[in-house]
Amino acid sequence: MQGRNSGVLMHITSLPSEFGIGTFGKDAYKFVDFLKKTDQTYWQILPLTTTSYGDSPYQSFSAIAGNTNLIDFELLNECSLLDESDYLDVKFEENEEYIDYELLFHTRRPILEKAVKNFKVSGKFEKEYEEFKKDNVSWLDNYSQFMAYKEHFDNKALQEWDDISLIKRDISTLQKYESKLAEEIEYHRVTQFFFFKQWNDLKRYANKNGIQIIGDMPIYVSADSVEVWTMPHLFKLDENKSPLYVAGVPADEFSDEGQYWGNPIYDWFKHREGNYDWWVYRIKESFKMYDVLRIDHFKGFSDFWQVDAKEDTAKNGTWQEGPGYELFWVIKERLGDLPIIAENLGYIDDKANKLLADTAFPGMKILEFGFLDESGTSLDLPHNYTANSVAYTGTHDNDVVNSWYDSLTENQKKFADKYMKREKEEPITRAMLRTLYASVSNTTIACMQDLLDLGSSSRMNTPNTVGENWKWRMKWEDLTEERESYFKELTNLYQRGK
Repeated sequence: MQGRNSGVLMHITSLPSEFGIGTFGKDAYKFVDFLKKTDQTYWQILPLTTTSYGDSPYQSFSAIAGNTNLIDFELLNECSLLDESDYLDVKFEENEEYIDYELLFHTRRPILEKAVKNFKVSGKFEKEYEEFKKDNVSWLDNYSQFMAYKEHFDNKALQEWDDISLIKRDISTLQKYESKLAEEIEYHRVTQFFFFKQWNDLKRYANKNGIQIIGDMPIYVSADSVEVWTMPHLFKLDENKSPLYVAGVPADEFSDEGQYWGNPIYDWFKHREGNYDWWVYRIKESFKMYDVLRIDHFKGFSDFWQVDAKEDTAKNGTWQEGPGYELFWVIKERLGDLPIIAENLGYIDDKANKLLADTAFPGMKILEFGFLDESGTSLDLPHNYTANSVAYTGTHDNDVVNSWYDSLTENQKKFADKYMKREKEEPITRAMLRTLYASVSNTTIACMQDLLDLGSSSRMNTPNTVGENWKWRMKWEDLTEERESYFKELTNLYQRGK
């Protein structure tokens, strides 16, 4: 990520579409066109993996498999795998600005089942499908079986399946269920083929137009995941694959209880014993999907907060040593130098800073954080940035600029306005973007909500809460010609355009 450049952070789900959620269809291609038109280099997205309870892309049934909610029905229609009548009159949303995940859960599946049935009958893409299965043999069958069995047990978590011998992967039991649920297993194989075919086509279009994709890799996997089911030795689990310890972060100024994530903790001794093979594999698979990879919660590789699974909050955990630089040395030795961004936010100490320096990965700077301390000494203020960094107004976990500014004290507002030399009539979103793009950071990423000058209702995620997150969707009418022109001018004024 050398040289000055910029991009936009917005997840696929936030795109407009007729299907209740952003997809890989025509609106995604239109968004690439917008990025090209405004001379951007990057489109940053959130994890493309499956979502479960809470709808978070950071809690997935698989570290590799794709979120089938993103499959576009119009593209399936163009391939003659669906008729318009299969989806045209289906109600996918109550409100075009927000995603109704429960509604999608019920409406999308019957349509995808029709597409799978047509796919099997037509023989379309047969050679391509066989190649896909061959290329993805390392995960595809295990994932498809896991999902079919999970659905068979009323979508209960792995640890709550009614057949303990299946949880433990008894060979004869696996054979019995594989035969019994063959059709359901094939459904999941085929929909993964649809997902990756549509995603790869979109990514090729983006790359052809000079746009690179920054993907996102969560550090942890879910307890209810195919990895826990098939590779329990890599985690700290009991004999029934329930976590003994879970991940989170300790109490801080934002939360007296800390954040209780619930993800199983890795057994780093086992990973080291296996020469970190799974991590090398996971990184390699990620770079099949993305051009640049952001690794979430980078702090967890230096040391991590471990909480007894019996606890109700993260308050009573302990710091444990992570794999440190050894992991990234192995990755570099086996995969070479890779364009990785380290999410070095949160509780960052000397250990975390040393790991970042040793890897030489660019870390992240969050402009919103810089104005919370009126002394002017914050490392998140642009005069303290280094070129080897990626700077943001905020991320998906932060409030949008308008709402963030409203929450500041009067002294904080005065300091921010003075620092940015904000004009009286200048919107705070533009003052922030101007300050960000003028910084020395090689890469700057604008949140789409801030570019559109939106308020608090467009916030993507409030950490440690469930129910109202991951829902926001943009409207094309908010992206006016004037805003496009401003963004292009800003990008080129500060030498970030291509």
